[in-house]
Amino acid sequence: MTETPFVHLHVHSEFSLVDSTVRIPDLMSRCAEFGMPAVALTDQNNLFGMVKFYKKALATGVKPIIGADVLVADDDDPGRPFRLILLCKDNDGYRNLSRLISRAFLEGQHRGVPLLNREWLEKSSCAGLIALSAGMSGDIGRALVLGHKRQARARLQHWQKIFDERFYLELVRTGRTKEENCVQLTLALASETGVPVVASNDVRFLDDDGYHAHEARVCIHEGRSLADPDRPRDYSKQQYLKTPAEMAELFADAPEAIANSVEIARRCNLDLTLGESILPAFPVPKGQNEEAFLASQAKLGLQRLLDKKFDVEDVPAKMRDAASAPYKQRLDSELRVICDMGFPGYFLIVADFIRWARENDVP
Repeated sequence: MTETPFVHLHVHSEFSLVDSTVRIPDLMSRCAEFGMPAVALTDQNNLFGMVKFYKKALATGVKPIIGADVLVADDDDPGRPFRLILLCKDNDGYRNLSRLISRAFLEGQHRGVPLLNREWLEKSSCAGLIALSAGMSGDIGRALVLGHKRQARARLQHWQKIFDERFYLELVRTGRTKEENCVQLTLALASETGVPVVASNDVRFLDDDGYHAHEARVCIHEGRSLADPDRPRDYSKQQYLKTPAEMAELFADAPEAIANSVEIARRCNLDLTLGESILPAFPVPKGQNEEAFLASQAKLGLQRLLDKKFDVEDVPAKMRDAASAPYKQRLDSELRVICDMGFPGYFLIVADFIRWARENDVP
């Protein structure tokens, strides 16, 4: 009997820093061992492990899916942000996810935690992204568990307006309190609205015996003791990288949730170009490109220095052209090297911030 294919779309790694013990090389080896066609990396609020993950996945023959588990400020409960899983469908999605995470770090810090504001998530800012509702940790799941079905439906409609057919209701079964209730209510909501569901295991460690090491890491981050009876128990022993067969058995009552994991993986086709220098375009006068503008500025600067040098040395005017020739030849040679290497923009950028620093008395 052929094993039902499945793709894990909600996986934290060591780069989540606070709540995972999964190492990327071990993750890729395990995915290859399980015969998984793809896997997503969705670290908390960051893309720190993206390059390492992308390279290792390709080397292993597993399709890499880039994403993030982001925290969104909840207007209804300001002290308790909710989660949203964002996956890059294409390069536009990657650029938008990068912008959103950067904005969270720059503008959305709350007690040291970067948060997205709900209003930042618009149709344009989420183009190229697929979203999962994050189960009980998302705003829809929370509303369902609290019995606020009308609010849950309104939130679902809100996300549908932004993501269109790229929004999925996430089902998670790891044995945590109220989780099964959330799954059943989510399945009912999906049936009523026609919104597709997808299964995940909210992975935090590789093996079923990795729970205790994971809990130790969480306690270190929270400054608590493992023996503390009052510490939060937010994780389950079931949050390991389960095999496709285990996931298929777990969601035997919702086979479409397993099938949709593969469908989402098929839809995600991010093609990253690595190892190239990508510099911002430097603004230059109309009619000039970066190479011509750099040459003109360098020649003006050289002439100022030569005029000062010749004045100090009292070089006669009729001898200055000949005395300048070796310097100008050397400048032309260096400009050719810079332009051949594709770095005129880099030199203009550096010159610009050095000029600004000098004008503003910054050493």
